[in-house]
Amino acid sequence: MECTLCQASAATFMQVDGREYFRCPCCQLTFEHPQKLPTPDEEKGQYDLHENRPDDPGYRTFLSQLAAPLMTRLAPGASGVDFGCGPGPALAAMLNENGFACDTYDPIYAPGLSRLAAQYDFVTCTEVIEHLHQPAREWTWFAEHVKPGGWLGIMTRWLTDDTAFASWHYRRDPTHVCFWQPATFEWLGRQQGWEVHLTGNPVVLMQKR
Repeated sequence: MECTLCQASAATFMQVDGREYFRCPCCQLTFEHPQKLPTPDEEKGQYDLHENRPDDPGYRTFLSQLAAPLMTRLAPGASGVDFGCGPGPALAAMLNENGFACDTYDPIYAPGLSRLAAQYDFVTCTEVIEHLHQPAREWTWFAEHVKPGGWLGIMTRWLTDDTAFASWHYRRDPTHVCFWQPATFEWLGRQQGWEVHLTGNPVVLMQKR
């Protein structure tokens, strides 16, 4: 099985609940069988169940795990895009309120990559990369659209305990199809030229060299 991130040969990792997962020995990505992934309609049906409103204080507190450490690293007036903003772009609102102009993009709720700028001072991606069917494609986009010295802010639950994978709540979401380890981000740093800051599960900040 070819890894969906680095294209190396991956081996079977686990079969559970009728789902088959593979582990890449090169980048350490764990991913679901590419022929068993949810359809766009199935994904949207699951996403529409979320109640993530921009004015929800609890949701804003959740997003502040990424927003707070990111904003301390941004230059005044920095501009960016929230990639995978969802139907309620709360993070973009929080960044705009703090003086950081933030566009939004989402393949379902705010489509149109062509309207975005060529490069940004920052890109945020919260609770998105675990959904990617072809993560190599999106990571190429990140590498091309973050300016040198700019920041990529990622929020996703890291896979840190293989023995708990079968019962892990994060795995049981039918739209979560790839799972990331600190070693995966470190591999991406070496391959694409990021300085990796693991601020604590579930947040990693990556600065473009």
